[in-house]
Amino acid sequence: MSAWICRTCAVEQPDTDKPPVRCAICSDERQYVRPTGQQWTTLAELAAAGHAGTVAEVEPGLYGITVEPSVGIGQRGLLVRTRSGNLLWDPTGYVDDDMVAAVEEVGGIAAVAASHPHMFGVQVEWSHRFGGVPVYLQAADREWLQRDDPVVTIWDEKTEVLPGVALHRIGGHFPGSAVAHFVAADGRGVLLSGDTVAGTPDEHWVSFMRSFPNKIPLSAAVVAKVADRVMALDFDRLYDNFGGQVIGDAAEWVRRSADRYIGWVRGDFDHLTG
Repeated sequence: MSAWICRTCAVEQPDTDKPPVRCAICSDERQYVRPTGQQWTTLAELAAAGHAGTVAEVEPGLYGITVEPSVGIGQRGLLVRTRSGNLLWDPTGYVDDDMVAAVEEVGGIAAVAASHPHMFGVQVEWSHRFGGVPVYLQAADREWLQRDDPVVTIWDEKTEVLPGVALHRIGGHFPGSAVAHFVAADGRGVLLSGDTVAGTPDEHWVSFMRSFPNKIPLSAAVVAKVADRVMALDFDRLYDNFGGQVIGDAAEWVRRSADRYIGWVRGDFDHLTG
């Protein structure tokens, strides 16, 4: 049997003889099914097509994992390195022996977690490659798990997955949308935000959406709630799941960005639109 992978979102499905009829994640309004229809692949097919991964340092103690050519949504996984083991955050939708070896060189993986269902990738496969480490799944998003497995661990309230590395639910993009928070070697807090709090090209502002591909906004009330939950954490830097970052005063920029977003959707700046 094969663990099928959706070609559009690269989220793994159950081990079955035949692929599922549809990908529930892509059929939701936050994602999409391409005009060519639902298509599936496997890790073996992706490997044969020449996909490969790289591991590169983002900052001391934090590594980015990318796949080329891009698979599915194309997120960059992030690996938080600690003395007690490493957290793989927003796992990629592809893994092979070379990627496993590269991750082993920086300490392997002790836990896996995703910011929200679009970022599940091949999380169970990543776990199996590292001896069945726990895959942490936010309770509010339990219904979106496509490939269940004994390695999956449900969490609800703040959860410390490794000493000094904690998961927090902030909601917004999905009810269970989460961030990972830790204190870096320089003593300052770092936030891994997925795309619930997504960076912009200037590396200062961030934004909030229900759906980025389908351009569906969140309400002012929801963004205020998300921002309040984020601002309760102490952090100086922020990294999202596509290379976006705020590398100084990140908490203040989140607050400014939330205020700007709320002002626009509330109509404060309608006079500027003609």
